Amino acid sequence: MPFNAPNDPPALGEVTVPLASFIRPHYRHYFSGRPERPNYRARRYDFAGTPTVMPLVRAFLDTCAAEHEPDYRYLFTLLGSELCNNAIRHSRSGQPGGSYILNIQRDRHGLRLTCRDRGQPSGPDQHLTPDPDGLDLNAKSGRGLAMVDAFASDWGDNGRASFRNVWFYLAYDLAGSRWNSSN
Repeated sequence: MPFNAPNDPPALGEVTVPLASFIRPHYRHYFSGRPERPNYRARRYDFAGTPTVMPLVRAFLDTCAAEHEPDYRYLFTLLGSELCNNAIRHSRSGQPGGSYILNIQRDRHGLRLTCRDRGQPSGPDQHLTPDPDGLDLNAKSGRGLAMVDAFASDWGDNGRASFRNVWFYLAYDLAGSRWNSSN
């Protein structure tokens, strides 16, 4: 047992919290994995900026694309997860108490996901660019934006360091995506 000085607080153990406790009751259908409300135009949810809730993020993204083919669902969830991981790793969203917002907009031809994080206020305002070697299987980092660039139909960001909106559009027919081998 480690020694605690008389004025030190006691060591705290780990606490397990069910992931479902992070879901507001009115929004449980956002995480069902089923296309129960297929005619939505937009969905928005705020997530805690911690990797612990990534299974919820993936469930949210998968549910948004639930009425589509497995490849589409997988790709939409993969690309959305990359934007969320970047928000956690590269912005104030990943600091204690941080959060980020996912906004999904649906139209007749595809889904657009926007991830708004808390940015880096000391960083320069500039648009993001993918690592040119990011798709190299031996790359140690830089794969996230490179995958978004290669597999999304279109993508971009607002170029603001103080709060970053990074978005991608994924056409239902995967037009413009390198995922679709017929392009």
